[in-house]
Amino acid sequence: MSEDIEAPKDDFDKELPAGKEEHSDYKPADTKDANVKHQLSGMYQNWFLDYASYVILERAVPHIMDGLKPVQRRILHSMRRMEDGRYNKVANIVGHTMQFHPHGDASIGDALVQLGQKDLLVDCQGNWGNILTGDSAAAPRYIEARLSKFALDVVFNPKTTEWKLSYDGRNKEPVTLPVKFPLLLAQGVEGIAVGLSSKILPHNFNELCDASIKYLHNEAFKLYPDFQTGGSIDVSKYNDGERGGAVRVRSKIEKIDNKTLAIKEIPYGKTVAGICDSIVKASEKGKIKIRKVEDLTSGNVEILVHLAPGVSSDKTIDALYAFTDCEVSISPNCCVIDGQKPHFLTVSDVLRKSADNTLALLRQELEIRKSEILESLHFASLEKVFIEERIYKDKEFEQAKSMDAACEHIDDRLTPYYPTFIREVTKDDILRLMEIKMARILKFNSDKAEELIARMKADIEEIDRHLANIVEYTVDWFRMLKEKYGKGFARRTELRNFDTIEATKVIEANEKLYINREEGFIGTGLKKDEYLANCSPIDDVIIFFRDGKYIITPVAEKKFVGKNILYAGIFKKNDKRTIYNVCYRDGKEGTTYIKRFAVTGVVRDRE
Repeated sequence: MSEDIEAPKDDFDKELPAGKEEHSDYKPADTKDANVKHQLSGMYQNWFLDYASYVILERAVPHIMDGLKPVQRRILHSMRRMEDGRYNKVANIVGHTMQFHPHGDASIGDALVQLGQKDLLVDCQGNWGNILTGDSAAAPRYIEARLSKFALDVVFNPKTTEWKLSYDGRNKEPVTLPVKFPLLLAQGVEGIAVGLSSKILPHNFNELCDASIKYLHNEAFKLYPDFQTGGSIDVSKYNDGERGGAVRVRSKIEKIDNKTLAIKEIPYGKTVAGICDSIVKASEKGKIKIRKVEDLTSGNVEILVHLAPGVSSDKTIDALYAFTDCEVSISPNCCVIDGQKPHFLTVSDVLRKSADNTLALLRQELEIRKSEILESLHFASLEKVFIEERIYKDKEFEQAKSMDAACEHIDDRLTPYYPTFIREVTKDDILRLMEIKMARILKFNSDKAEELIARMKADIEEIDRHLANIVEYTVDWFRMLKEKYGKGFARRTELRNFDTIEATKVIEANEKLYINREEGFIGTGLKKDEYLANCSPIDDVIIFFRDGKYIITPVAEKKFVGKNILYAGIFKKNDKRTIYNVCYRDGKEGTTYIKRFAVTGVVRDRE
């Protein structure tokens, strides 16, 4: 279900403080008079909400019709205006886009680089950065771009585009581009506005085509994210991309030998440098035990993790997922602009709306094409009669005293043929006939004219068939896109169900725990005191005292827990195998009892 976002209701309409209403110089904040004082509440109401609305609608959140933010739409529109089949300098594209986008060259350049890195709409040349390593692109004056063939096929059609004036009124720009593909789901998007954000994950090109076909055939479909960076993904809580859902994404880790692991693919949104840093930090904190990390990434990801002697490679893989950026959780938030309002939808909702929009655009294109052919057919029929009947040779026509008289004569001569024409003959049609040059008349061939008319009639019949079967025509459109462009979009992210990794089971117990029974201290920093056990930084310690009380407390460098310690050891949560045996006496001379029990879990630091 879609959900409208309403502005928060604040106390904007509260009365002024006592006495203020008597002063005539207190007026609403939207006045243009510089001499008038402004109320802070009025300024907040009139200016901040205007700003918030502008950021939401015109900067950060994509439109559901074409899946683009305004800056992206303006970049593509500028590139289409510049399109001549050759590459253009990015600096030139940025400068051209500034005619439409009022926020400077830096935001335009960054948005263009992001579009180019998605490898769908923009054909890039030069150093455009690397999404794997996080390296930035070269300066705009050094790199070039042009629209991809896919973009030219799918994104543009001036005949079906709704236009508006640019911010300075000098040019026209599209309200939305007539995109005939679920571009929003193919590219994904991320944006932060005032009071809300949008995060739509990218999906596979071929799967989007298949899902669109299934929807048009009223069949069920499922869509799951697919990332350029590869890896594997657990979509059990994806919730169809709606807010509140989440996915877990993991690196692809291979075992080269018992001492070396290789990371070949990384999670979406992470870089190789970030992965390496997270591994080093986990090692420094004692959560994993490795010798070194080696980054050999060039065209493809390759991070070598060299293990310490005697460390289990399987256990280290689990620890990498548990304590480093080799596994991340992503929370999607499918927020889009629809009807000048932000809505929270599901991925399936977006695909349905996109497929319906594609069908409507294809129908509109067919109807426009049909009207153009009908006009051509109408004039071809007029021209054939005008030349074959040699109307231009009539004395009345040649000796006509005025243009109106000549037009009236031609109209009279064409009257018997009116039933054969597509529509009523207008004065503009007759004037157009009179503009036919003698060279064209002399080259006129009746048989070729008949063939042309027959071909146009066949085209109209074909268009009528498509319009009558518009759903199948749209299905064929998606099949064509998949066949023409789908070969380069094999699924890169593997769908899997992840086992839950318990951190306490995979962390390395590479620290030593000590106890000072006399003073009541326990910790890893008491190296001169009694050794207790090996532990990890996230372990807990269970301590029994002579008065029968016990507590569970986290491992620390040095912590006072109390004197009269009877027993201390490493505590494992939900451990039913460790049985404690306690002997106690009822009073000084009462009966002695023994109790056997397990401690599976209690609140930390509570006696």
